[in-house]
Amino acid sequence: MALEMKIPALGESISEVRIATWLKKDGEFVNMDDALCEVETDKATMELNAEKSGILRIVAEEGADLKIGDLFCKIEEGAAPAASATPAAVAEKAPEAVVAAPAAAADGYAKGTPSPAASKILAEKGMDAASVSGTGRDGRITKEDAMKAQPSAPAAASKSDAAPAAQTVAGERTTRDEKMSKLRQTIAKRLVAVKNETAMLTTFNEVDMKPLMDLRAKYKDAFKEKHQIGLGFMSFFTKAVCMALQEFPAVNAQINGDEVRYHSYCDVSIAVSTEKGLMVPVIRNAELLSLDGIEKEIKRLALRARDGKLSIDEMSGGTFSITNGGVFGSMLSTPIINPPQSAILGMHNIVDRPVAINGSVEIRPIMYVALSYDHRIIDGKESVSFLVRVKELLEDPARMLLMV
Repeated sequence: MALEMKIPALGESISEVRIATWLKKDGEFVNMDDALCEVETDKATMELNAEKSGILRIVAEEGADLKIGDLFCKIEEGAAPAASATPAAVAEKAPEAVVAAPAAAADGYAKGTPSPAASKILAEKGMDAASVSGTGRDGRITKEDAMKAQPSAPAAASKSDAAPAAQTVAGERTTRDEKMSKLRQTIAKRLVAVKNETAMLTTFNEVDMKPLMDLRAKYKDAFKEKHQIGLGFMSFFTKAVCMALQEFPAVNAQINGDEVRYHSYCDVSIAVSTEKGLMVPVIRNAELLSLDGIEKEIKRLALRARDGKLSIDEMSGGTFSITNGGVFGSMLSTPIINPPQSAILGMHNIVDRPVAINGSVEIRPIMYVALSYDHRIIDGKESVSFLVRVKELLEDPARMLLMV
């Protein structure tokens, strides 16, 4: 008897998922708790595991959108393939395969038959399935086979048959439509909602990074030797933000209906760019962490984000966000608030610029910083004062260590 596997409840606000990647093949024997596939939600990518051992029968192809409770595969009763089969035993059966007619695969697909996803890709390329070698079970053409296949160049026409040469434009003129991921769809909706539903403003300032860079250069080797983690700028920014948030609690608050909810803690969301889109994991109680504690948590969350292993809990509940466009070369930007938060700090690249120091012009490493905030609950005085406080702490990092 086959076990029907349905999409389980994955979170309070998740009602739909997309089959991103099958990790096992149709007809393959799977063990209980084996990871069968990865599914995309509007918040994260997660794995679904086998609930029993048996033969996998895939019902929903990659790219299918399913509701919670929808059937996505079946697991039939079946034994694991015998490991004791010898090459000789296989060779004895080979002659039968030569004289027999092409048999249908166990899943009902004959050799050389493309999967639905592969058929779509081949049709878009204008290719015949007969020209593609399948690497799937029983010679079936998989999605990957179709993606790798390249159309053969057409035979050159004889001069007598050739039509008058048309004027051609150098380069290909192709288009490609690709379905948006659940995460990208959610990002799009949230960004539009923020622009439409908040009174968002941005204030700017600049930070002389020389004192911080000098301090880091002086102690980074000893720091790494002691804590087994590198000393970056993000830990200093996070520490400065936490101190400033405790002085200006409105920047750490959020609108909750007709009320303003203030937080006594600082759960700082750090924007991480991944191949699947922007993810924003949260450093819990960042105000209580030391510099090495912040660096270790940033590294742990960033690695999980890039591996697609972040849980929904790890991306929920932040009170303030930091995004660093400087790693991509951004000089200045107006970051968009991460709802339901009320403010976000944007970091940018560090560039040597002439500045006035004690009446003389010096070349200093300068970073522009930007604070976008919801003007409904944060006044201009609070936003500017908050950013100035962050600037003061970064330009005199000893104050952070002494908590003054």
